[in-house]
Amino acid sequence: MINNEIELKGWLQNNGITEIEALVPDMTGNARGKILPASKYLHGEGTRLPEAIFIQTVTGDWPDDEAIDNLVHPADIDLYLKPDTKTVRMVPWVEEPTAQIIHDCFDANGNPHPLAPRNVLKRVLALYEKEGLQPIVAPELEFYLVQKNTDADFPLQPPVGRSGRAERARQSYSIDAVNEFDPLFEEMYDFCDAMELDVDTLIHESGAAQMEINFEHSDPLSRADQVFLFKRTIREVAMRHDVYATFLAKPMQHEPGSSMHIHQSLIDLSSKKNVFTTGDNEHSETFKHYLGGLQRYTPDAMLFYAPNVNSYRRILFGDAAPNNTHWGIDNRTAGLRVPISSAESTRVEARFAGSDVNPYLAIAASLACGYLGIKNKVQPSDPVSGCAQELPSNLPKTLEHSLSRLQEPNELSEILGEDFVRAYMAIKHKEYETFFQVISSWEREYLLLNV
Repeated sequence: MINNEIELKGWLQNNGITEIEALVPDMTGNARGKILPASKYLHGEGTRLPEAIFIQTVTGDWPDDEAIDNLVHPADIDLYLKPDTKTVRMVPWVEEPTAQIIHDCFDANGNPHPLAPRNVLKRVLALYEKEGLQPIVAPELEFYLVQKNTDADFPLQPPVGRSGRAERARQSYSIDAVNEFDPLFEEMYDFCDAMELDVDTLIHESGAAQMEINFEHSDPLSRADQVFLFKRTIREVAMRHDVYATFLAKPMQHEPGSSMHIHQSLIDLSSKKNVFTTGDNEHSETFKHYLGGLQRYTPDAMLFYAPNVNSYRRILFGDAAPNNTHWGIDNRTAGLRVPISSAESTRVEARFAGSDVNPYLAIAASLACGYLGIKNKVQPSDPVSGCAQELPSNLPKTLEHSLSRLQEPNELSEILGEDFVRAYMAIKHKEYETFFQVISSWEREYLLLNV
């Protein structure tokens, strides 16, 4: 691990690095930044980017001026980037020796910029540190491999594997179905090893060419960083094998949606013990309050778990997506699952987030909900042992509904930062407006000559 900029310079020189990718995760969770010669990076005056990158929508548009008034400077001033030296990694798919480094964003006075998603997560983690607690998380990320698609009007299709055939039947946990894409996944693991990503189990999920990659449990910032980097990596690997990897939450009409489940627990900083369990291996009051917070505040936080119009197709029509905030012991039909485990591994698995989330914001929102539960001593409901999906829904069902939930005054916005929440909502309002301007094929099919 590289702990400071002096060690970073030595690492770059020792590895013969000629280029640097200075990365910043944007609101969507994609990489923005600059590619610089290593000599300029080492001896320059630092890297900067326009502040406005944090108010740009996924379509490249900008929210209305009044929506972002006082959130960014009208002169479109610079952000100041500082490398997090712990994140330096090789870029294994390029020919020239290249390093990628995730950067934090600051204003001209050296203050963390409130709109940077990585800073939002750090803000939540600082609250836990004041309480003497360290959150631990382990993401499980689903994605699809699909045929290359250069026509946006053409539905996505499963890719052809080694057998020369595309999947048609459901292949949950099939080893042979994963082996259909062995060359792709062998290169994926090679790249992950070169980047020191802590990927664990790879499984085939229930959709056609739908996969899940699990990450080892660790601190939330490093896990968000690794999800961010893994998405870049698997997209690159897939294209090298003439297919796409997509994290769209519901990419195909008749296939299940893709999620990012977040396993989470809390460690006492002094004793290093899991505070979710008592000495006699019962669930602690802290566990109950944390769980209660996830139940109470998740409906307000859904914009961070379901950030796109497509996200709600997973919630409404996904085979296994949760539709409420009930919890249960080893119950995968509940939005909050508590796996059967040893005392030190006691945790909650929040199953709300789609694979299309910004990992920094989804993890920050989940931890913020749990934090509010602890501070407000929220008691959870009784656990559900049957099918929780048959119980009434209490989650927003559209992007518009999630926007209205977050717009109301709430404690969640105070924790995440009110300026950040305003900016995020302005972006999502603009994206929804842009989406709604598109006339769909369904409207042409059923309304053109019938109304």
